[in-house]
Amino acid sequence: MTEPRAYRQPRFQAPPGATELILVRHGESQPAVDGQPFDLVDGHGDPALSPEGEEQAAKVCARLATERIDAIYVTNLRRTHQTAAALAELLGLTPIVERDLREVHLGEWEGGQFRRRVAELDPIAVRMFEEERWDVIPGAEPGPEFAARVRGAVERIAAAHPDERVAVFAHGGTIGEIFAQAARSRPWAFSAADNASISHLVVTPQRWVVRRFNDTSHLETALTAAAEPPT
Repeated sequence: MTEPRAYRQPRFQAPPGATELILVRHGESQPAVDGQPFDLVDGHGDPALSPEGEEQAAKVCARLATERIDAIYVTNLRRTHQTAAALAELLGLTPIVERDLREVHLGEWEGGQFRRRVAELDPIAVRMFEEERWDVIPGAEPGPEFAARVRGAVERIAAAHPDERVAVFAHGGTIGEIFAQAARSRPWAFSAADNASISHLVVTPQRWVVRRFNDTSHLETALTAAAEPPT
């Protein structure tokens, strides 16, 4: 008697031609200080990493160094370059700049003003969170323009790297926008990516598949170990 065919639950496999994006938010940047605005690059605030951010960068790069990475992308803002530097050195890869993955432009709140306004519960900041719109900030980048430039950048990277895995060092707003588009969700459903977190997206011409979001286990393990008493 022929045994009936059994159908196991398979693990996910990226389809042929797909590109895997390992999206890393940069490490924590320097704090905004009253009277000391950040330097600007093309109108965008460009703080360097803080000492805490440098430590986070080392941890996330050490973790990714154990994975297959075929290319590294950064934006035109230095905090992404600094976060990616250790991984680039470990893997012998030269980061490629994709400026359209830079952070959303915050208009009159660039240079550090955004952090102060949010901390002080500025009425416009409150409205921004309620409506899930960056462009309630005076002069900020309109939502459709931000969405289009981010999508274009993802599509260019995917077209250049079929069947490859790419580490993309970017920004919280950018990562949130990418995952909101992938999931067709509320605009800010994925707005809480932590510094030096890892998120994972599979890109095909037909659809974008969310595999993980805001993985910080490489940071949390170190924190837990530090908190444990010696034995």
